Amino acid sequence: MGLVAGPNPPSFTLSGSQGRLLSHWRTFGAGWPACLPGLLNGGEGKLYSESMKVLTFGNEALRRKSEAVKDIDGEIGTLLAGMFEILTSHKGVGLAAIQVGVPRRLFITSIGDDTPRVFINPSIIETSEEVTDYEEGCLSLPGAWGQIMRPKMVRIQAWNEKGRPFTIDAGGILARVVQHEYDHLDGVLFIDKLSALKRERLLNRYEKLKIKK
Repeated sequence: MGLVAGPNPPSFTLSGSQGRLLSHWRTFGAGWPACLPGLLNGGEGKLYSESMKVLTFGNEALRRKSEAVKDIDGEIGTLLAGMFEILTSHKGVGLAAIQVGVPRRLFITSIGDDTPRVFINPSIIETSEEVTDYEEGCLSLPGAWGQIMRPKMVRIQAWNEKGRPFTIDAGGILARVVQHEYDHLDGVLFIDKLSALKRERLLNRYEKLKIKK
C-alpha cells in the first residue's frame, strides 16, 4: 500500500453515560450492533429512526462537511441504532450520519458475511497504488449507478461504538464502501468522481426515475 499523509482521527471523551450505553448494546438482525430505545435525552427520547429518513440528492446538507464526534454517549448510541435500522430497511451496505441529516464524522457498514462495523472519527491513512473500477450506487441517489475508480485497498483507523480505537486493512467491497462513506463525511458524492459528461447523463437518468416514481 502506498502511504498517504493524513491526520490521526480526532479524539473524544467518554461521557459518564458510557457504562449505561454499553450495557444496553445488543445484537439483532444479522449481528448488527444497536442499543435499546430510551437512551436519548436521559432515557426520555425515542430511536432516531422513528423520525429519521435518508436525505437525497439536492439536499444541501449532503454537501456539508461533518464535525468530529466529541463524546460517545447515549445520543450517539441511539443514532447508530437508528442508522442500522435504516440500513436494514433500505437493504444498503453503508450509511454515513450526514445522510440522515446528522453532521457527525461517523458511518456504518454491513456487507454480506462481513462483521457489521462502526467507524467513528475515521481517517484513511494509507491507500494502495493499485486502483480498480466498480459500479457504485448510493442511498442518497436511489436508482443511480456509475463506474467509479478507487484504490483497491485502504488502511483506515477509527473508534468503534465502545470507544475503542482500531485500524484495519480493507480490501474488496469493504474498501469500496469505506471510501464511499468516508467521502460523505466531507460532503463528496460518488457522482463527483465522474466526468462532467457521465455525471450529466447519470443525473438525467436519475431525474427520469424520480418522475416515474
